[in-house]
Amino acid sequence: MLKKTLLTLSAASLLGTSLLASAADYKFDNEGQHAFVQFRIQHLGYSWLYGTFKDFDGTFTFDEANPAADKVYVTLNTASLDTNHAERDKHIRSADFLNTAKFPQATFASTAVQKEGKEYKITGDLTLNGVTKPITLDARLLGEGKDPWGGYRAGFEANGEIVLKEFNITKDLGPASQKAELIISVEGVRQ
Repeated sequence: MLKKTLLTLSAASLLGTSLLASAADYKFDNEGQHAFVQFRIQHLGYSWLYGTFKDFDGTFTFDEANPAADKVYVTLNTASLDTNHAERDKHIRSADFLNTAKFPQATFASTAVQKEGKEYKITGDLTLNGVTKPITLDARLLGEGKDPWGGYRAGFEANGEIVLKEFNITKDLGPASQKAELIISVEGVRQ
């Protein structure tokens, strides 16, 4: 009887340990340039204008067995915007658009993560241009595993969309340019 009880406790302990071990915290690999926060917006309805934010950081908690426990947090320097055109970047940083002098940071903090097949729905609060609104990102796990330096990594890609006027970006850009698409690709190093 004692042997059976010890065996049951040992098995429960191992099971509990393996479940706890599956949840992990990750930090974006910015130093290796394995993380990107980009956007695109229609230019007059004729083409796409692409941009990126060069200065950002973030973390995420990933537990494939329990997505409800997953968390994502991102902060970025809005003045680090780059669309490959200095005058346009200066205009986008102005009060007409991002008002980076008054609102130098944007943040995203997840409030819920749901797994739907191989895809994830990440809902969270985006704070941009002094306004906080909920948005949902569609994400997918690109892969995970050991790296050549003895660490462990996980990579995700996420896409979403924001309506500019909801974030007090009211400059009239024409009907085709009222939304911006977000394109986020991150590789995190397990901490």
